[in-house]
Amino acid sequence: MKLAPLLPLILLAGCGDLPRPFAGRPGAQALRLATPPPARLVVPTPGDALLADTQAVQLAHDVAGALVAAEVPAFAERPQPGDWQLRLSATLESGQVQLHYALLDAGGHPRGDLAGDRVPASLWAAGDETTLHEAASVAAPQIVGLLRAVDATLKQSDPNSLYNRPARIYLAGVTGARGDGDLSLERQMRTKLPDTGDEVVKRREDADFIVRGVVKITDLPGHRQQQVEIHWLVTDPRGHEAGDVAQGHDIDAGTLDHYWGDIANAVAEEAAGGVHEVITNWSGRKHKTGA
Repeated sequence: MKLAPLLPLILLAGCGDLPRPFAGRPGAQALRLATPPPARLVVPTPGDALLADTQAVQLAHDVAGALVAAEVPAFAERPQPGDWQLRLSATLESGQVQLHYALLDAGGHPRGDLAGDRVPASLWAAGDETTLHEAASVAAPQIVGLLRAVDATLKQSDPNSLYNRPARIYLAGVTGARGDGDLSLERQMRTKLPDTGDEVVKRREDADFIVRGVVKITDLPGHRQQQVEIHWLVTDPRGHEAGDVAQGHDIDAGTLDHYWGDIANAVAEEAAGGVHEVITNWSGRKHKTGA
């Protein structure tokens, strides 16, 4: 099960001496990372949460809403084949209601559980909207933690998972650059990407990720300068976006009209690290490093 943790905005690394205008100061766009969507998680209406039917429905919606706010696509509805489930329940202990959350995978197998907050039985029995909403809000971070732990365990146990092997990347070319930029950038990226530990493959059908470069050069009015934006779009084989490594800088007008030279090398060195970071976040290898 994949999760969607919030990712930091990171700057492009410096790449040496001039003439390398992309080194050190990447521009306003900097580098943006994104992760794939997590698997579908359904929160069914609980039948044993010590609540009336209406309040039980409300609790399921509150928990799903709190998880959506934490970037987990959760749905308060009946599960469909292939859905993971979060089942809610409650027990009465010494005048307190103890909440329980059980995580089931797509096959209905238990993958983990946790105990939520205790709530005074009188408040719980009243089914007050604020009480239910507060219980869901408190539980959401704990549930996200459980999902991440289960996700890491599944990836570690699968030798074919990207968690445990280099990613295979297909470079789909570069478009939009002037002069020899398209060819120079593609050639340099083909050289730099393996330096990150991942593998560049020759056939699209062999790839885990597709990387495509898009260049845009805009003349700045009133200046003898141009703004260069380069986006390295990372997608999975089905076309779902995994991330966008964006580079930007202002240059003297005409600098890149003919030959890119060392600039292509600097751009590729920075971008290859960004692409690797996108893949790292997608595959969960960052959690492996932290552990």
